[in-house]
Formats: sequence, C-alpha cells, structure tokens
Amino acid sequence: MDLGIANKRALVLSASGGLGSAIAVALAREGATVCLAGRNEQALAAAAQRVRATGATAHSFVWDLAHGAQWSAGIASVLQRVGGIDILVNNTGGPPPGPAHGHALDIWRNAFESMVLSVIGITDLLLPGMRERGWGRVITSTSSGVVAPIVNLGLSNATRISLLGWSKALAREVAGQGVTVNVLIPGRIATARTLSLDSARARREGRDLAAVEAESAATIALGRYGRPEEYADAVAFLASERAAYITGTTLRVDGGLIASI
Repeated sequence: MDLGIANKRALVLSASGGLGSAIAVALAREGATVCLAGRNEQALAAAAQRVRATGATAHSFVWDLAHGAQWSAGIASVLQRVGGIDILVNNTGGPPPGPAHGHALDIWRNAFESMVLSVIGITDLLLPGMRERGWGRVITSTSSGVVAPIVNLGLSNATRISLLGWSKALAREVAGQGVTVNVLIPGRIATARTLSLDSARARREGRDLAAVEAESAATIALGRYGRPEEYADAVAFLASERAAYITGTTLRVDGGLIASI
C-alpha cells in the first residue's frame, strides 16, 4: 500500500528512544524527510543514521523538552532547515516511576513541562503552516495508563491523560483545514523504557526479571510484548493519505492488553 507521504516533512520528538527511532524509520521508508529531535545526541545520531540507511533524508536537532527555550529555538531551526512540517509525532519520554502522592511540586512541574506543555507548544508553532497548506498530521503518543492507570506510574498516568482532551478538542478545530489529530496508546512495547520499568519492579518485589516479564506478557492477549516496529507502522498509517478520514480518535496498539472496551 502506498501511504502517499513521499516527500512529506516529518518531525519526530524523542526520536533517540526505542519508539521514536522506530517511528522515524517507518516514516522514512515511506519516503518522508525526517527531522529527529531528542536530548541524547549520540543516540539521536544513531537513529538518524538508521533513517538515512533507508535512502531518506534525516536532520537531527538536540533539545530537552523540559526546557521551553530549547525546544522553541529548536523549532525555529527545524523550520529554517526544511521550510515546514507536515507530520508531527508528539512522542515524549516518561517520568520516573512512583506513586501518585508524595512528590515535590517541582517534580510535577517538570513532568508537566516536558510531557504536556512542550507537546502543546510545539504543535501550536507548527499548526499554522499545516493549516495554510491544507494538509497536516498531528499524532500524539501517550500510554496505556490513560485508559487503565498503571501501578507505580502516578506521574505518567496523571500528566498524559490531559493530552487526550486536548487532542480531541484540537481535532475539531483544525479538521476543516485538512489537518487530522489523533492519539496512539502503546501497550507493553519492548523498549529500553519498558525494560527499565520491569527491572525496577523486579528489584522492588525481590523477583527475577524474567519472571516479571513472563507475568506481564501473560496479561496480553497476544502473549508477548510488541515490537517497536509494530507500533511505528500504526503511526505511519495515521500519518498517511490513506488515513485522511480518521481524526479525533484514540488507537490502542497493545496486543489486547487493555481489557476495557
């Protein structure tokens, strides 16, 4: 299937991580020019090289989403480099694990700055160009915790869920200008972040990591963790011309993990 996004310009946030880099490669394979942003310069360079290996053009931009001055200047550099962004993938790293109580307010502020305000601010900077051109895709990656709060991920559960309401409202506001806005919910995808959380749980409970992973996989209908590439393919489809009539929706890519309808 031709997704119809050859020569479109994409920006993938947190592209130095497992999900972000896989998304960047998936878009590149469809012929998009990909801008990769992240705070780990070495990992970002490696991800950009994987993009270039597909034959696509890659541009790297180093910034920290927790610092507004960095990403606002970074967006200016992106626009100067490629002229505009057609596909925005709002992907962010996760905050440290912990309960929903007892954190210093500064920790809450940092989580909100890096995971919510950065997403809203970057989208606001890029939307005018999309609306003017009459075509755009805003795709925001969240967490299964927005549907079924995850134990010991209080910061993530609380902050990410606000992006669902924002995305739904935004979808109605910009649909008339050819811009679609959607949310993806990953389940247990095999990334370094998932390994870190499983390892923390194993230490907390005094158990072997393999036992924790096996127990977690048993809660998934497909019986295994997802691959980053499988999640990235769903992002690429929502970014495509084929998905032009899909907006304001939330797509679960979870292998059947979430039990609710």
